[in-house]
Amino acid sequence: MSSVTDSVIFRNIFSTPAISSVWSDTQRTSYYLLFEASLASVQADIGIVPRQAADAILAFCHVTNIDFDELRIQTEKIGYPVLGVVKQIVQKVNSLQPGLGEWVHWGATTQDVTDTATVLQLRDTLDLVSATLNAITSDLRRLCQTHKTTLMVARSNLQQAVPMTFGFKMARLLATFERHKQRLAEIKSRLLVLEFGGAAGTLATIKDGRGLECQAALAQKLNLSVPEIAWHTERDRIAEVGGFFALLTGTCSKFAMDIKLMMQTEVGEVSEPFYPHRGSSSTMPQKRNPISSVYITAMGATVRQLSAALYDAMVEDHERATGPWEIEWIVLPQICTLTHAVLLRTFELITGLEVHSDAMKRNLEITRGGVVSEAVMMGLAPKLGRQFTHDLVYELCGRSVREDLPLLTLLCADDKVRESGLSKEELEGLCDPASYTGLSVEMVDRVLADTYPG
Repeated sequence: MSSVTDSVIFRNIFSTPAISSVWSDTQRTSYYLLFEASLASVQADIGIVPRQAADAILAFCHVTNIDFDELRIQTEKIGYPVLGVVKQIVQKVNSLQPGLGEWVHWGATTQDVTDTATVLQLRDTLDLVSATLNAITSDLRRLCQTHKTTLMVARSNLQQAVPMTFGFKMARLLATFERHKQRLAEIKSRLLVLEFGGAAGTLATIKDGRGLECQAALAQKLNLSVPEIAWHTERDRIAEVGGFFALLTGTCSKFAMDIKLMMQTEVGEVSEPFYPHRGSSSTMPQKRNPISSVYITAMGATVRQLSAALYDAMVEDHERATGPWEIEWIVLPQICTLTHAVLLRTFELITGLEVHSDAMKRNLEITRGGVVSEAVMMGLAPKLGRQFTHDLVYELCGRSVREDLPLLTLLCADDKVRESGLSKEELEGLCDPASYTGLSVEMVDRVLADTYPG
């Protein structure tokens, strides 16, 4: 194998059958043929090429008519596959009537066909991404609603911070994915654009001023937008979608990181979906490794690294480039296949996630009240002053750890705390994690209702 996405063993982990099909030789060549057939059709409609030629071209332009062995040989010789495809069309159509095939590819250049095919592949990719995003957000909404009030500890610098709810944690993830859906919608209008300009983008080969008419008709035929001007060496469209995939997989990787940490034996707050032998060790029978999260982490990091290459590919020379363009050929298929695999693994993780609320409750108690020290400080501050109270509670938290005593016990025995006038019942309330989740529930509801600003 040359890539894990080509591997019989690994390909359904690091890719998916649907996205692999989009970026296959067969699909890419099909889009080359679609371009050529559509071009001939619209040019016949406006009188640029003979209708007989267009009909013959359309009749041939099906991928089953392509000799892929010959196409490989021609690509190795020429350096690009488009001319090899065009030659096969010309040869076949000329065999029907000499000279008829010479109307193939009229006024187009190799990059017009290649870029437009890439845009069509990216359109298919974004359709898959959109569908999986919708599935992810749907299941996240379920998790948010189910665990809106499920208490757990928030963590800062990997240390226990303050109480919150698991629904709040999932709602933050949901809001992020909803922003990605907005980004996806915005990107489409800039990305799904035809490339058809000829050698230097000026449409000089289409005579009598019909170049723009032909361009508009071809864009309509392919259901793409008309470019405002040629973009052969202006690659912001491609770099932008690569950046979007980096953002998207970054979010998935952040989620996977949290799951890995929460699955640690000493934490045990969630588990990945289970079935027999999933994540098992060859030597340690007790282990249940976070396999999905591991793959998400690895694939997401790779997408971010590969996406950086697309920014290098933007630095192209003059009107047609010498090398940077081919960077896209190398990394785009990998970026897209890995991205869809990341999203699918993330969906599977979310939909089957096991949430251990008892462990979350247990972890809230291991600091013997330290997790609510901020609540205690803010409750006493109006009486004793914020800085004085901070230092006092700091000292009591230290004693709680050293003496293995609940913070509440030390608060009730402290003279300064008694001087504040707070009753034992009030101190118990301050030390109850359930009373210090802030607006966790309200914010979950706001995300679920989509009423938050922005």
